[in-house]
Amino acid sequence: MRKQTLLIFRLGPALALVSLVLIAGAALLIFLTLLGGAIDKNPTNQFYFLEANTEGLGDAEPVTRWTFWSHCSAMDGRNTCPGVRPAYPFDPRRNFNTDDIFGGTKYYLETRFMFAFVIIGLFFAVCALFLGVVALISRIGSFLGSATCSLALFFQTLTAALMTAAYVQGRNAFRAVDRRAVLGRYNFGFMWAAVACLFLATIMLCVGGVTGKKDRGYSSRNTGGRKFFGRNKSTKSNRDRGSFIDPERQRRMEKEDDD
Repeated sequence: MRKQTLLIFRLGPALALVSLVLIAGAALLIFLTLLGGAIDKNPTNQFYFLEANTEGLGDAEPVTRWTFWSHCSAMDGRNTCPGVRPAYPFDPRRNFNTDDIFGGTKYYLETRFMFAFVIIGLFFAVCALFLGVVALISRIGSFLGSATCSLALFFQTLTAALMTAAYVQGRNAFRAVDRRAVLGRYNFGFMWAAVACLFLATIMLCVGGVTGKKDRGYSSRNTGGRKFFGRNKSTKSNRDRGSFIDPERQRRMEKEDDD
């Protein structure tokens, strides 16, 4: 029984520690995806959502890559982004000022909301990271961390879903007009890996809080309480028995003296 209790006691902090690593990894992956296209440094200048052949489309470069911040040309396998601004939409018709290619409100809104959701998800992931530290010593921290991490998971899943919908449809649309188009493996891998990390961290924090309830909180106090009252009851019962035994002995001794 003691071994089982000790195992449960160690399980809560261990799960909190693993979830802390997962949340930190998810936040890092999201942050790296955000940096793609914003900073012209290796390796972030290799991160993009979609690369397509855009030669002859309005004012487009021969090869264009889309990021959170701009549509960029590609030179030697790296992004070259002349100007950046946040929440840059994926809408080729609008991006290149031409009606010779697909585009429209659907692509525009999907990618604009994607940026807002990823910022919100990153915020909650950072909050969950701090609460994960508290979860190492408190089951309340585990439950709060799990709730915050679930919010980060929700917004990150929305971001990844919008990303997949917009850019997969865009790739297919480019290929439908015989233009080469490929998805950015780093950004897609990072975003969906962040979803997996946050999902696992949410489950682990919740399980850590539930198992911690058996040892770190109520159990130890209740056990101590039972021992405390148990001793009092035992002492009191002995005292009560003694109060009956002593007079009986005294009467026997008096009877022997009379004989």
